[in-house]
Amino acid sequence: MPDSIRRLLPARFRKDEVVVPVVRLSGVIGQVSPLRQGISLASVAPQLKRAFAIKKAPMVAVVVNSPGGSPVQSHLVYKRIRALAEENGQEVVVAVEDVAASGGYMIALAGDHILVDPSSVVGSIGVVSAGFGFTGLIEKLGIERRVHTAGENKAMLDPFQPERESDVQHLKSLQRDVHDMFIALVQGRRGARLADDPTLYSGAFWSGARGVELGLVDEVGELRSYLRGRFGEDVRLQPIEGKRGLLGRFGGSRGVGAARPVSGAFVAELAGETLAAVEERALWNRFGL
Repeated sequence: MPDSIRRLLPARFRKDEVVVPVVRLSGVIGQVSPLRQGISLASVAPQLKRAFAIKKAPMVAVVVNSPGGSPVQSHLVYKRIRALAEENGQEVVVAVEDVAASGGYMIALAGDHILVDPSSVVGSIGVVSAGFGFTGLIEKLGIERRVHTAGENKAMLDPFQPERESDVQHLKSLQRDVHDMFIALVQGRRGARLADDPTLYSGAFWSGARGVELGLVDEVGELRSYLRGRFGEDVRLQPIEGKRGLLGRFGGSRGVGAARPVSGAFVAELAGETLAAVEERALWNRFGL
């Protein structure tokens, strides 16, 4: 019986139907605001809770499309998915869309089974910190910057001061700690499925098809087809929607103007959002997206 007709029937006539909740996690991790969608534990926790609360569902599907972002938020979302799965005795299948890289791949590791498109991008198991140095610029502009601290390292890696080797080494030590945690997580979740490849934890990334060969993901496939193969033709995917951002609620940019008066604070906030959007675009561009 077609799904469109089956859904119109009373529940008592649809007892053979298997329901699989689907949670979509899309965007840069940690960069969430009223104007921009993204992924953080606070923003996705309600969706995850509702998905795993459907007791008759034998499995929860998570669709991931993220170039990465905050390692802390990535790990928190990963842990919440695993905790809910274990508490409720449900499997988790992850379907990767365009990209699950860096923190996006960390979240994908929450899946007991990971699906990819052959052209998906996966991996980037590493840690990066990037910024700019403005010491030469402020000198040319004749600007004197004054910094007063209590604690000799409080102004560590200040972009307006010359870079110190000791600061860089401290940052690299912190990055190694995070990288080691990431590697341990990959090895703990993927285990013997991982290939013996020296580039696996180098920060490199691969196509979905190559990711299968490396053991980073399980198979090339499409979510609906996979679920039908597992549970039969009567499986029904139930999207679990999250809250829409300010632009979505008010119908585009006009809604922003109607919702808030234009003020200096609003202009400054909008400028900050613009810069954050540029950084976000750069993350996606890194993977050719």
